[in-house]
Amino acid sequence: MSFLMTFIVALKALRRNAMRTALMALGMIIGVAAVIVMVAIGSGARTSIERQIQSAGSNVITVNAGAGGFGPVRQGQGAVTTLSDDDAEAIREIPGVRYVSPGLNTRTQIIAENANWNTQVQGTGEELTDLRSWPVQFGSFFSMQEVRSSAKVVVLGSVVRDQLFGPGADPTGSTVRINNQPFRVIGVLTSKGQAAFGQDQDDTAIVPYTTVQKRLLGVTHVSSITLAAENGVPLDRVAAQIGTVLRDRHKLRPGEDDDFMVRTQAEMTTVLTSTTDTMTYLLAGIAAVSLIVGGIGIMNIMLVSVTERTREIGLRLSIGASDINVLTQFLVESVVLSLAGGLIGIVLGIGLSYGVTKLLQWPTDVTIQSIAMSFGVAAATGVFFGFYPARKAAALDPIEALRYE
Repeated sequence: MSFLMTFIVALKALRRNAMRTALMALGMIIGVAAVIVMVAIGSGARTSIERQIQSAGSNVITVNAGAGGFGPVRQGQGAVTTLSDDDAEAIREIPGVRYVSPGLNTRTQIIAENANWNTQVQGTGEELTDLRSWPVQFGSFFSMQEVRSSAKVVVLGSVVRDQLFGPGADPTGSTVRINNQPFRVIGVLTSKGQAAFGQDQDDTAIVPYTTVQKRLLGVTHVSSITLAAENGVPLDRVAAQIGTVLRDRHKLRPGEDDDFMVRTQAEMTTVLTSTTDTMTYLLAGIAAVSLIVGGIGIMNIMLVSVTERTREIGLRLSIGASDINVLTQFLVESVVLSLAGGLIGIVLGIGLSYGVTKLLQWPTDVTIQSIAMSFGVAAATGVFFGFYPARKAAALDPIEALRYE
């Protein structure tokens, strides 16, 4: 019997018991759809985290002040005040460094004419917009001259702008008060959204770091130095050179702990995406259980089908069909059933994934790999769980099969 004829006979056999066939396929449909949805949720979370990290700027390295203390008493990160803008200038001389921005933050109330808002005031250098690929929507960013002169100018994030002046307004030229000091609004940044660790990047007001030092906090140190490397320059090599330069400048002896911390975007990405990878594998593993249950259901129904069609099998064997013909017949039925369920499950899984995004606002990412994996598992399940019933049918004795009542 040709394969085409075997396939046609398999379809006819499945159509004879349409309800039972549908119930057999249901387990496979649910299993495949569940795998696609779960993997899509995990992949979407990973993609979202990577996008948020990239929104902070590409090839970014951050140097933070370290934790201070004496003996067993340790203070938190940023307690040490040894980082300075001179350190930032020294880092700028390292080969491969493109942009550098010292940083010093505080939190306070910003008061406009008709509203006020409590937010983070970031002190940065003039290269921040280039470093973080963060363009200005209205006005302009402050210049090197304004940084050197500790000018009382401020660039607002979109959230602060909306709270103080109304959504979409252009407050360029207006005056706000920070720590009871008048600051001139010179620009508004474009909306950047949520950062990788959950904070809203747009809920901020940015001023020259020297202004925070001299006019808001009265200090001479900085709490961080953010820099961007040239494209193609290995970040780990630059980070190692930064460590060498700062240890030398801070006169740290061999074996003495660093009084600073150097972090790259690659490290942040690795930590965060490893968590989402674990979650994706866990969700996919749970969903895969339903595939196994669906396969067992197919095997059970195929065994029942073999029993019901014993006389038919005996008749085929008696008129010349070989054991291979009978085995192939039942195996094709099982695989056709699994693949049909797999295809329907794929369509359902893709639809549910988009539904999760629309209704729950969860990011999902349906990948070709997850679809191919689900379809392959469906085919393998049909072969694996269909082989035993097919082998049992092929092993029947023709005479005993014909006598079966």
